[in-house]
Amino acid sequence: MADSGSKGGPEAKYAKRIDPTKEDLSREQLQFIRQVELAQWKKKTEKLRGRNVVTGLLIGAVVLGIYGYTFYSVSQERIMDEIDEEAKNARIRGSKTGAN
Repeated sequence: MADSGSKGGPEAKYAKRIDPTKEDLSREQLQFIRQVELAQWKKKTEKLRGRNVVTGLLIGAVVLGIYGYTFYSVSQERIMDEIDEEAKNARIRGSKTGAN
């Protein structure tokens, strides 16, 4: 640990926050600030891109699940309609044979 009596004092522990519009900075200093900001943005966008991919895959899976379930339930309704139609036809045929 650095003791508080060192050369830089307590202010040397942290970076000083500056406003590039108010401070008189050289071209090299401004370029360095832009490079650091760009590196920070790249790091953040990599994390966000990963999260966005996971979120997109989850949303896609939900949509495909709903789509598949809809097809499944519609096909089940069609089968039930066919069974109802067969039962109706059987009742009609059954009543004619029972009346004879």
